[in-house]
Amino acid sequence: MKIYRFLLVVTFLITSCVNKSDQDSNKTTQIDKTENTSKQLRHVVLFKFKDSTSAAAIKKAEDAFAALPSKISGITGFEWGLNNSPQGLNKEFTHCYFLTFDGEDGREMYIPHPAHLEFGDLLTPILEDVLVLDYWSE
Repeated sequence: MKIYRFLLVVTFLITSCVNKSDQDSNKTTQIDKTENTSKQLRHVVLFKFKDSTSAAAIKKAEDAFAALPSKISGITGFEWGLNNSPQGLNKEFTHCYFLTFDGEDGREMYIPHPAHLEFGDLLTPILEDVLVLDYWSE
């Protein structure tokens, strides 16, 4: 009789744990679905400066890029940073800029905008290479 009670208690505990795990899993899935209802248009820009580019010229480029969101209303998010990956796979790209647009209209406003074109003119003599990727967030 004691073994029967023991098995009954163990079965109850296992069943309770499995049901709790399923409930937690469903909650997480539901939260994820809620968070991903609004896709955003992202714009990633990577710079590789020429070896001959001075620190002052790089700083001027950094400041000019950081000023674009205040000049172009279609940019709703902006951040940037310097590569610090220990993997050595950056192909000498040092600067990464990450912009968010309020949709296709924001990007269409940004690309031909005079402030963006002026920024491009500033970069032409000092950049070795540039890489741009746009994507819709998932």
